[in-house]
Amino acid sequence: MVGAGAVGSFLGGTLAAAGMDVTLVSRRPHAGGEAASLRLHEPTRERSVTVHRATDPAQVTAPDVVLVAVKAFDLEAALATAARWTGAVVVTAQNGVGAEAVADSWIPYPTPLLAASLTTAVEPVADGVRRLRTGGIGVAVVRDDERRAGGALATRLVGAWSAGGLAARTFRDADSMKWSKLLANLVGNATSAILDMDPGAVYADPVTYALERAQLLEALAVMRALGLRPVTLPGADIGLLLRGIRLPPAIGRPLVARGIARARGGKSPSLRLHVRGGGSGPTEVRWLNGAVAAAGASTGVRTPVNTALTAIVEEVAADPGRAAFFAGDPGRLAEAVAASAGRS
Repeated sequence: MVGAGAVGSFLGGTLAAAGMDVTLVSRRPHAGGEAASLRLHEPTRERSVTVHRATDPAQVTAPDVVLVAVKAFDLEAALATAARWTGAVVVTAQNGVGAEAVADSWIPYPTPLLAASLTTAVEPVADGVRRLRTGGIGVAVVRDDERRAGGALATRLVGAWSAGGLAARTFRDADSMKWSKLLANLVGNATSAILDMDPGAVYADPVTYALERAQLLEALAVMRALGLRPVTLPGADIGLLLRGIRLPPAIGRPLVARGIARARGGKSPSLRLHVRGGGSGPTEVRWLNGAVAAAGASTGVRTPVNTALTAIVEEVAADPGRAAFFAGDPGRLAEAVAASAGRS
């Protein structure tokens, strides 16, 4: 596991629970409890699993699979580490769209390349990682070799994650899987970061609900232009969400708002944690709303709301004054999005 944050620790820990030999590779030395033990705090139980830890990749015996579990903006540095283990199957597990294209340029064929989409909300704790909701994971082959080693490994990983307590399944089309997870990633993410509001409150407000609904409908239009159809991921009923936003807002908004509040498991979205939690450097919005806008530009689909949200997140992340301006004020955000759409 290249990246030993919450996601990498959780995915590695559940594989270790199924009997796999797992090494967590991170830039910082482990500072929380016994290095060989990882505690999994789950909604219905707690358990400890055995893992290895390393800060120097040279200390790691050549693995069969390298799972890259870092933020999208740290992906290239992580792939530089993964590329040292030639022949190992590489699995990307980033939010948003675009990680697989980057990995394809770093990891030379014939090494297989897989993608994973995690729908479980997790957070780091002192002795391991806490799972906030059950969720699951999807796995798909991005490219395979002549021996179909990637397909075989995808099946093996799904079996191991399932045995380790994480619902998992394979998907035939990596793009459909990743774009379906992107729809879930978009929900209450950019708006929450800009406004510093919980997703449940964002969806309960008619002004921000209209923005959320518009960004999702734009993403769906882009998917259709790309020839992709939404799929239901383990633990994430994308179809139910889409049926809700297609209803007239007066009917759909209260239904979707309740579902969103439950689905988050009390965890703030990633962009809000970064922007409002003191994070520095780039955000992931380029791979989220920005990916919708970029794909819209290439397919001729207009995406004014996603384009505006991308720019405003970057403004808020870079400028405390803009962050204060938008905090808790949906009307100001709606005006800014409308102004941006009028200029495009």
